[in-house]
Amino acid sequence: MISIFSGEDRIRANQEIKKRLGADYEIIEGAELTPADLPSIFFGNSLFTHHRRILIRDLSANKNVFDKLPDYLSTPHQIIIFELKLDKRSTTYKTLKDKVEFVDFKPPKDPNFGLVFDIYKTAKSNGPKAINLLARIKFTQDPMMFFGLLVSQAIKDFNQRQGIKEKQALKELAVLDLQLKSTSTDPWLLIESFLLRIQT
Repeated sequence: MISIFSGEDRIRANQEIKKRLGADYEIIEGAELTPADLPSIFFGNSLFTHHRRILIRDLSANKNVFDKLPDYLSTPHQIIIFELKLDKRSTTYKTLKDKVEFVDFKPPKDPNFGLVFDIYKTAKSNGPKAINLLARIKFTQDPMMFFGLLVSQAIKDFNQRQGIKEKQALKELAVLDLQLKSTSTDPWLLIESFLLRIQT
């Protein structure tokens, strides 16, 4: 039996692999295989058991081998193929999609996703509230990347309405940029100070 796991949530994928294959299973790197290796993997027996449990990693990166997979669907072994990313447009995927089990392990959705976009908008009317929102995410964000997001939000605002407040926000961001690059002050403190200054 063949199952194909994919997705970026490696923790959940590994838990499911261990649940299905147990603690003792073979691990094979798909990138290192040749088509000639496949008969012994999918149909060969080991010295100790006729029923093998096998994990093959990143097989689809090896296109010549991955394309041969439909020839081995009758394997007597329990095989999980784990792909970080799987091209669902490939001919091999389309051939296999109704013949083997596919399980996608997407990472859990970040409950604070989108909050990073709300902080700048909130700061324009309520600086302290924006700082409270920032406190919820700053331990999971890089301050320089967050600064880049602030810049993109300010430019977007300026492109929509080129008013005095929008120009002032861009000037304040230029000051913040200089501070972030030239001082050893905690970057989050500098960002918080900026969020308070742009309140109108």
